[in-house]
Amino acid sequence: MGNLISKEILKSIPKLYETEDLNDPLCHIKLFTPDSNFTWYIIEYSRSDFNTCYGYVVGLDNELGYFTLKELESVRGSLGLPIEVDSSFTATTLSTIKKEVS
Repeated sequence: MGNLISKEILKSIPKLYETEDLNDPLCHIKLFTPDSNFTWYIIEYSRSDFNTCYGYVVGLDNELGYFTLKELESVRGSLGLPIEVDSSFTATTLSTIKKEVS
């Protein structure tokens, strides 16, 4: 894992599959490309591989799915800018995020 998100912050996120029975889980971290329209909201995180996340992805389509931090660290927007963490984001329910982005 690179420097996108600190291990201390990641430790506070529920483990993969820990929230699968919740109807409206919390999105804990917001990642975004400053020079395109993609956003990733992390709901769960794998402590075993320190890489895999489950969350809500807003882009061409809006969908729940799995993505890796390693993959995101290599993504660049149209101007070549890397993905950033939204430091002003506070944990928000998935239903609220869906309403805001629709």
